[in-house]
Amino acid sequence: MTVMELTIVTLASLLAGFVDAIVGGGGLILLPALFTVFPAAPPATLFGTNKAAAVWGTAVASAQYARRVDMRWRALLPAATAGFAGSLGGAWLVTLVDGSFLRKGLPFVLLAVLAYTLAKKDLGRTHAPRFNGNMETLAACSIGLVLGFYDGFFGPGTGSFFVFLFVRWLGYDFLNASASAKLLNTATNLAALGLFAYKGHVWWHFALAMAVANVVGSLLGTRLALRHGSGFVRVVFIVVVSALILKTGYDAFMR
Repeated sequence: MTVMELTIVTLASLLAGFVDAIVGGGGLILLPALFTVFPAAPPATLFGTNKAAAVWGTAVASAQYARRVDMRWRALLPAATAGFAGSLGGAWLVTLVDGSFLRKGLPFVLLAVLAYTLAKKDLGRTHAPRFNGNMETLAACSIGLVLGFYDGFFGPGTGSFFVFLFVRWLGYDFLNASASAKLLNTATNLAALGLFAYKGHVWWHFALAMAVANVVGSLLGTRLALRHGSGFVRVVFIVVVSALILKTGYDAFMR
């Protein structure tokens, strides 16, 4: 481990925590940094080290949002459990099946999400949950299970997909959707981290410094989101999804 390597990945983790706390997509920053700094490392180890850093920032962001946002715990706690189970299932399956076939389709799914968000100018500006009671719990659990599985199996854009579905399907505004997404994403990250750690695919000597930086970035991002509200989160969402389209499109068709 060199000072330069540690500095680069720690700064990347700081920025990733900042972006991820607002709207998800921190992996867009941190994973490429890890692959650039350690091109010869096993991919599973870099994925595991990324999760070991990111889970702390996501958890802190979730706690910060919970103090200021009226979280719908009756639906979200079961959904987080479903996300945890889904992520374990996806991570287990990816050890048996190559998930790279999803790579070429992902940019088009993200493009559809972006186009829909831009076309619906009022999408996510007001918080008007569409469901109550058991229906909301069932809908939230469906989101948690499906995206948890996706996160464990493939992963890119999971946080942004969480936000979009909470806005589009459940009727949350962008701030409440981001807060809810952090709770579920913490659960999916924990499940994946557990599997990576069990198989020895975590560089803990890097992960510790990266985790501290990720938490600092997360605190800054959460503060900005809470201060500026749903309109600000919507703008960041559009920017992050646009960047995800470019990154995943490049990975799928240019490499």
